Amino acid sequence: MADNPAVILSGFADESAIDKRAEQQFAAFAALGLEYYSIRFIDVGEGVKNVMKLTRGEITKIRHLEDAYGLNVSSIGSPIGKVKLVDANDGSKNPFVPFNKYLAGDVKRACEIAHAFETKLIRGFSFYPPKGSDPVDHLPQTVDQIGHICEACHRSDLTFGLEIEANLVGRTGQLMAEIYRQVNHPALALIFDAGNVICQGYTPAEAFEQYQAMKPGLGWMHIKDYRHPDPASRDAAQKGQVDEDALKNFVPADLGEAAHEAILRDFRDLLPKLERKLKKRGIPGVFLDLEPHVKGGGQFGGFSGPDGFGVALRSLCRVLDYAGIDYHLRDFDDIRADRGF
Repeated sequence: MADNPAVILSGFADESAIDKRAEQQFAAFAALGLEYYSIRFIDVGEGVKNVMKLTRGEITKIRHLEDAYGLNVSSIGSPIGKVKLVDANDGSKNPFVPFNKYLAGDVKRACEIAHAFETKLIRGFSFYPPKGSDPVDHLPQTVDQIGHICEACHRSDLTFGLEIEANLVGRTGQLMAEIYRQVNHPALALIFDAGNVICQGYTPAEAFEQYQAMKPGLGWMHIKDYRHPDPASRDAAQKGQVDEDALKNFVPADLGEAAHEAILRDFRDLLPKLERKLKKRGIPGVFLDLEPHVKGGGQFGGFSGPDGFGVALRSLCRVLDYAGIDYHLRDFDDIRADRGF
């Protein structure tokens, strides 16, 4: 209905393609009716690469393919912030990079990539504290480093989206809210992901509380859900610490434990104000970015396949219909416009 607030549907296109080929990703998204995608892993003929590693020639090829399939980039799915805070041997395989080098290298590159794909948004993370340590103890360093990243993005007229995720400093909504409060920078936005909360062993009520904590800083959402096969194992889980590569119980948004219905009904009231805020920064609207992982997920990505991605999209649309939130998928009028009718 015309009175309903609206979101822009997007998704991590690499999840839809069996071998990450650009043509497979874009064909799947166009067929599903999507007009935006987040770019993360992609193959344009030189093997699968993370977006941060693309050459100028590969970027040009992708931009031409985007035009052919009628797609635009919603965000750069960068791995910024998925490195150690301190150079400590904690048994993990996470790398450590001195921050000044990281800022001048990876962060600068992410900004360049965002401009190359004409998007205002970079997705990133809140760094790995030493495994087993209390993330609260590492808030000062985390806040300082994220503040510098935000300033680099701001100087490039970009917005840095900080995603909630297990094992990082920002592993709960409350910690994310505190990072947002202390960084206090106009280029920082928070990304809520209910599946990333539920997979840590939190209950639906706790997931909703964490969403509420993040609400003042929200910029957009990732959509995935999780269903524990055994409630007892969920209740016994060590909150905040998970084996990401062992996670395999992700499900569509209307089948999991994250209470997306309640979250999105509440989010509906925030949408008009949030949309105005984002448009002032040159962002076209509020994105809901599908990252379904319905066939598996890991530390740096996941897989759904073209069929799984379609199931996840239809699931999200059902929840949005229930919540009274509008969205647009390509229809015949769009096709006629493309043909000049």
